Amino acid sequence: MIDTVLFDLDGTLLPLDQDAFVKTYFSCLTEFMAPVCHPPLFMKAMMAGVEAMLRNNGEVTNETVFWRTFTAVYGQDITPYMPLFDAFYRGKFLEAKSVCGFNPAAAETVRALKAKGYRVHLATNPVFPAVATEQRIQWAGMHPEEFFLYTTYENSHFSKPHPGYYLEIAETLAVSPERCLMVGNDVDDDMVAETVGMKVFLLSDCLLNRQHKPIDRYPQGSFDELMAYLAADRCRGA
Repeated sequence: MIDTVLFDLDGTLLPLDQDAFVKTYFSCLTEFMAPVCHPPLFMKAMMAGVEAMLRNNGEVTNETVFWRTFTAVYGQDITPYMPLFDAFYRGKFLEAKSVCGFNPAAAETVRALKAKGYRVHLATNPVFPAVATEQRIQWAGMHPEEFFLYTTYENSHFSKPHPGYYLEIAETLAVSPERCLMVGNDVDDDMVAETVGMKVFLLSDCLLNRQHKPIDRYPQGSFDELMAYLAADRCRGA
């Protein structure tokens, strides 16, 4: 029986168009850092850092991989400018909220599941620092403390769709993968949780299926269908 529910954030709890969000995010960040960083080289280093996190093999945190790669590509130590990144995520990053939607059912569902005794955690791709993830949680109408765990580049050694990402979460939570349900909108990044023994639910509101894979076999639908699916699982396990 499922007792732990993992939610993706972008496109799941926080409705958005992934391409529009990434474009706006990088545009805002580059503009903010332009007075101290060379914009084309800065963007090249940022993209290389993100790609390195997506390929991380678990030896070090995503944070370490990102800054190691960023520094190598940029060609200089950017440590003196680190406070600027924090200032960006607490300020100008808010402009990216304009390309995000809002669905009150997201927060309602999280809180309803917690009230029913489920352990609820945020399994968002950990390519952002905690400060940025905390901002996006608030954009979705929730507070970071509503989740026992939310994955960030500081506390993760893998990224989606690496199966190790989901195994690391299960290990951190000290829970069997078979007792977990991963809820997400991305067929490639989220449904891979099934390969480590987790159950999966495909949230269809902002469905992302880049490779046009068959999806009929996945439980899927809106937040209402998710609640019905969990209710049925609880009945089966009773």
